[in-house]
Amino acid sequence: MDTLESADSRATADRQGLDWSVPYLTSGLPGVGGVIRNEPDDFVVEEIPAYEPCGDGEHTYFRVEKRGISTMQLVQQIAGKLDLPPRAISYAGLKDAHAVARQTLSVQFVPEDRVEALTLESARILWVSRHRNKLRVGHLRGNRFTLRIRDVVPDAPTRAAAILEELARRGVPNAYGPQRFGKRGDNAVAGYHLLHHDRAALQAMGIHHLSQNLHGLFLSALQSALFNQVVARRIRDGTLDTVIPGDVARKEDTGGIFIVEDLAVDQVRASAWEISPTGPIYGYKLMEAHAAAGEIEHQILGDAGLDLADFRPVKESGVRRPLRYRPVGLTCYSEGANQLVVSFFAPKGSFATALLGELMKTEAAPHVDLED
Repeated sequence: MDTLESADSRATADRQGLDWSVPYLTSGLPGVGGVIRNEPDDFVVEEIPAYEPCGDGEHTYFRVEKRGISTMQLVQQIAGKLDLPPRAISYAGLKDAHAVARQTLSVQFVPEDRVEALTLESARILWVSRHRNKLRVGHLRGNRFTLRIRDVVPDAPTRAAAILEELARRGVPNAYGPQRFGKRGDNAVAGYHLLHHDRAALQAMGIHHLSQNLHGLFLSALQSALFNQVVARRIRDGTLDTVIPGDVARKEDTGGIFIVEDLAVDQVRASAWEISPTGPIYGYKLMEAHAAAGEIEHQILGDAGLDLADFRPVKESGVRRPLRYRPVGLTCYSEGANQLVVSFFAPKGSFATALLGELMKTEAAPHVDLED
């Protein structure tokens, strides 16, 4: 296999022209194999906050370390012990259950000593402080990961060095992973039918009742599949890490976006990691690419039988997303027999498992995505 997921898992989506598979950027380099997540300690993630609490205010911020439970399970546990509804507990991002994760949460009008005194199952309080505003989703810079891969091939260190050097130079494909598309791989197809109000097609898929959460999940999967197709096209064209005419590029330091006009100048900036090309999370107000980049994005949307205006009734305005991300502080070393430990920082919204897939190139690569 030379893609991030199996053919079976994406067969249904492919029938609708919504194949979400992405080829490996480092397909010419053999992977290290192995397995991960044998134990929670194999996957350690530390949330890096966007800011630190100032020390006063009506909101109590607290840092937790959890092991073997999801963020939502932890939120429900804390809410129950504080006699509050779960919505009263705020967080910056979701962390998966199959990991050791350190993250910050907040709650309003609760004394610090009550939070400090909490006795939690599968989690512990690391510190407590106060701040003037509520912690909200997205209030983080990103996450620092420490990942242990077991049972790697004998020459794994040599293979890993070559792969990671290329990823550090060119970037990690910023595609969405299998979890976004459901166990059957057809969430994007459901999003397509939902966008076209095709209730009969949804019922044929076994979807008879749509909650607000499912509505958002399916539409997001549709947008994600289309974005992945842009990523896949740029990988195949060899332009994931370069700018092409009409690209909408993103400034790495400020997040500002602009249309590429001077290829010679902007390619130097892309090579220096000052900017990166972006792809579309399609919506009716999307800032569209021009020229060659725009042709790719228009073709992918058209091949799916869609138009930007189709997203207006569901109020999806659209945004730009970087086609790659930079794994900062990337290190890799051998530990014990046939084990590799990989550490790096990834910006919010990026998947650690995208890097692992490139490194391992095996069906044993994790299919649970940690994104914030």
